[in-house]
Amino acid sequence: MKSKKIDIIIVDDHVLIAEMWAELINSNPLYQVVAICNNTDTSTDLVKNLRPDIVIMDINIQPISGIDATKIIKKISPGTKVIGVSMHNQPSFAKRMMKNGASGYVTKSSGKNEMFMAIDAAVLGKVYICKEIQENLSKQMLVEDETNNISKLTEREIEIVKLIKEGFSSKEIAEKCFLSFRTIEVHRAKILKKLNQKNTPSLLNFINNSSLDL
Repeated sequence: MKSKKIDIIIVDDHVLIAEMWAELINSNPLYQVVAICNNTDTSTDLVKNLRPDIVIMDINIQPISGIDATKIIKKISPGTKVIGVSMHNQPSFAKRMMKNGASGYVTKSSGKNEMFMAIDAAVLGKVYICKEIQENLSKQMLVEDETNNISKLTEREIEIVKLIKEGFSSKEIAEKCFLSFRTIEVHRAKILKKLNQKNTPSLLNFINNSSLDL
C-alpha cells in the first residue's frame, strides 16, 4: 500500500516562481502540489476546501499580507502547516510569521534543499528557519539597539530604504514600486520617524554607518 503524499498549496503572486517551486516539489515522490494561487483571499478558500498538509506562503502578497493570512489559515485548518517565504532576510519577519503560527521560514535565496528541510520539519511538527535568517539573527543580537528600530519597519518600508540607499529619488522609487509619489513621501516620513532620523542625509548616514544588512 502506497503512503499518502503530502499535499501542498503554493501562494505567490509571481507565477513563474510559483510554477518553479511546484515543479521542484513535485519532483519529490513524497510531495504533491495540489494548488497554486496568487492572492491571500483565494488561499484561505483553498485551505477550507482542500485542507492541505502544507501551505508555502509568500509574505509579501495581497490583499492582506502572508503574515496575517497565516493567522487566518491556522484558525481555519489548525492541522495545516505554513512555511513563510520572502525575498527579504530580516529576522523580524520570521519572528512575526512564527508568532502567527508558521512552522518554517525560508528566503527566496535559500537553496532547494532548505525548502525540503522546511517541509520535512513541518510534517514532523518541528520548526525550520533557514540558515540565512539564523545568521542574520546572530548578527542582530550584536546590534540590538539598531535592529530594534529596523524591526519597526514594514516590508515595503525596508524596500524603500534600500532604494533610498541606492540613490533613487522619490519619483524613481514610486515608478519602481508602482506607487504614487505622494505614497512614497508618506512612507519616507514614517521611516524617518521610526528610525529617529531628522532627514534623508541623517537616514543615509545611519544606514551606511550601521552594521545592518540592508
